[in-house]
Amino acid sequence: MPRKIIIKTISTFFYIGYLPFIPGTFGSIAGILLFYLIKDSLPVYALFTLSLIILGFLVTGKAEKILNKKDAKCIVIDEVCGMLLSLIFIPYNIKTVIIAFILFRILDSLKPYPAARLQNLKGSRGIMADDIVAGLYTNIILQIILRLASFRIS
Repeated sequence: MPRKIIIKTISTFFYIGYLPFIPGTFGSIAGILLFYLIKDSLPVYALFTLSLIILGFLVTGKAEKILNKKDAKCIVIDEVCGMLLSLIFIPYNIKTVIIAFILFRILDSLKPYPAARLQNLKGSRGIMADDIVAGLYTNIILQIILRLASFRIS
């Protein structure tokens, strides 16, 4: 398989990024589906997420050059990784997953500090970093919400 096809396949997360509207949202949904498949084993989840992030850093800058567009909308592996980070160490509950999805999409759009600055980095770093920050912020917010909820219940 030619190198360009492999890079496009990975960076668009198996061509999900080519869906005609809201590709980033569909990339986030793909992250939720992966979460559901691997959520029961933290070591597998952590290793898979880390591997996907590394893979994202390896291919997204090259995809940007192939597509001849900075942070092309069809590149969605960054959203998949951000969504997986949003849900790591979070107990499975459909309500929590929905909240995580909404929070992640909002934070990915708003790009709170330092995400907006990181997005301006060149190549893979600029593509991946803002979604990693949005995923980490989402996770931190969820952790706080879950702890406050359990504190109130106790």
